[in-house]
Amino acid sequence: MCGIAGILDCTYQTSKEHLKQNIMDMTNTMVNRGPDSAGYWVDDQVGIALGHRRLAIIDLSAEGQQPMVSSSGRYVMSFNGEVYNYKTLRNNLESKGYPFRGHSDTEVALASIEYWGLEQAVQKFVGMFAFALWDKQSLKLYLVRDRLGEKPLYYGWVRKNFLFASELKALTVHPDFGAEIDRNALALYLRYNCIPAPYSIYKGIYKLLPGCILTITPDQPGITPDPIVYWSMRCVAERGNHSLFTGSEQEAISQLDELLKDSVKSKMMSDVPLGAFLSGGIDSSTLVALMQAQSSKPIKTFTIGLHESDYNEAQHAKRIAGHLGTDHTELYLNPQDIINVIPRIPTLYDEPFADSSQIPSYLVAQMARQHVTVALSGDGGDELFAGYNRHAWIPRIWNKTGWIPLPLRKLLTGCLQSKSPAQWNGIYKTFEKFLPSQYRQRVPGDKLHKLAGVLASKNPQEMYYGLVSHWRNPEGIVIGSTEPETVVTDNRRWASLDGLVEQIMFLDSVSYLPDDILVKVDRACMGVSLESRAPYLDHRVVEYAWRLPISMKLKDGQSKWILRQVLYKYVPQELTDQPKMGFGIPLDSWLREPLRDWAGFLLDAKRLREEGFFQPEPIREKWQEHLSGQRNWQHHLWDILMFESWLENQKKG
Repeated sequence: MCGIAGILDCTYQTSKEHLKQNIMDMTNTMVNRGPDSAGYWVDDQVGIALGHRRLAIIDLSAEGQQPMVSSSGRYVMSFNGEVYNYKTLRNNLESKGYPFRGHSDTEVALASIEYWGLEQAVQKFVGMFAFALWDKQSLKLYLVRDRLGEKPLYYGWVRKNFLFASELKALTVHPDFGAEIDRNALALYLRYNCIPAPYSIYKGIYKLLPGCILTITPDQPGITPDPIVYWSMRCVAERGNHSLFTGSEQEAISQLDELLKDSVKSKMMSDVPLGAFLSGGIDSSTLVALMQAQSSKPIKTFTIGLHESDYNEAQHAKRIAGHLGTDHTELYLNPQDIINVIPRIPTLYDEPFADSSQIPSYLVAQMARQHVTVALSGDGGDELFAGYNRHAWIPRIWNKTGWIPLPLRKLLTGCLQSKSPAQWNGIYKTFEKFLPSQYRQRVPGDKLHKLAGVLASKNPQEMYYGLVSHWRNPEGIVIGSTEPETVVTDNRRWASLDGLVEQIMFLDSVSYLPDDILVKVDRACMGVSLESRAPYLDHRVVEYAWRLPISMKLKDGQSKWILRQVLYKYVPQELTDQPKMGFGIPLDSWLREPLRDWAGFLLDAKRLREEGFFQPEPIREKWQEHLSGQRNWQHHLWDILMFESWLENQKKG
């Protein structure tokens, strides 16, 4: 895992010394992504400079240093990520007489491109990556991002300089960079609590979409052509949906078991210590079980715990770890741990990002880094196997309420909102002991209010949009903004699928997964120089999962049915059947108590008015309602607080 950066200077007036200094300044902002070494390659005749920060994982020798020049001298590459099947590709190329000098996957990637060509080679890669490739023969710069979007890549023209990097902060230190905040992107941020690709917080700076190749030529300064798509989640979903698996359930379970074993085995390849995050949920438990089944010694596992029982999964993780015999480490957090992390968030995430589980994610990564350099995670399991509550809720709610006339549903919404979440929680506690475990909820009052917010939807798609929206009218909050379309709002970009659940899963896979989940994990782990790997996001697993009928994912009201059957091969069912909790923190109460002063400073009406980005009145109204306990506006307020914290950091600059 590494950090990459580059400059294509089309002025042809920058000296080699200045080009090297600029690329050094850019890569030095990303020492956390690559603490082991730095490398630079500059050709001032064409104005190209590539930079690299290295976190050595495979081939720790100097032969793995980057940027790397191909054996013929034609290509130069700066690579971030891993090609897990590099040994197979290497054997193939060696059989054809291709020479190798080292043992890194980057050298194999370069050789593959030289032998098969860029697009055909990338199709052969099994991995996660974002890389830059300079072709000295054609004078073209290629930027490539992995299929699922595990590794980040930002780019854009700054005057006559084309800049790219793994992190935004690397772009902002270029001497010609003029940071202008994109208010339209800010509106998207309030909607989704993150800024979806291809947008970024800065005008003219973009994120390369997953599964894409972008080509830039120095003779067309300022021109950014449309990226070429080499792998599409939409095509995979449609293909799978129209050629469903026809074998028995047992055959499907066995195939998934073998496929996941193979994916996990390839992700365990490392020349440095390796472990896994274990939350106690289905995804991470299955992952760790498959790791331990293929390891001769105890796998190192890591869990974050909270003293608030409604948010604590650590006890489940400990039981799973005990059964599997892993070398388990856990850390219990308190509010002060959270407070200590908050000042780091703006530099970790580079742009506003408000998924509050970013904090425990960072802390578990920090703990793991004390023991290992690589950690496997269970990300992607929910999107592939219908694991989110909304996958079951939306069809169920719509089937039960969609027939009710809209005016009556609006009346029901008013009734549900007449009591605060805290009041509903009190009512729920009275009856909780009579409910089966699968129907118990951690924060029932919040969920009822969320239900109330979507009951008056005109169709299931509008209901989904309501559930994934934070601020319902961002344009009314962000001054001078127009909210752009995204894949969620533009149904022309939706996959053609038979079922509602499948459509929701697709939208989650192309929006929530790459723009929120994978951003959160990458920045949290890279903030402590820890490489994270996600076996569920092996594209072969993804393609197989989309061939499975929805009846093998949602069965008898149970989510991730087929994944559970795999897990039951290794762990007793009674240890794993726990209510889904997620990776949250008690942000609502912490904003009223230990974080109150910090939040109050950032939400000051005068401050907001002088900055000129937000209308203060609706924000202040929610802050007062939250403090009083009348409503729980934790997510809305966290959106504003994370932007304000980021903006404060920019001012200090």
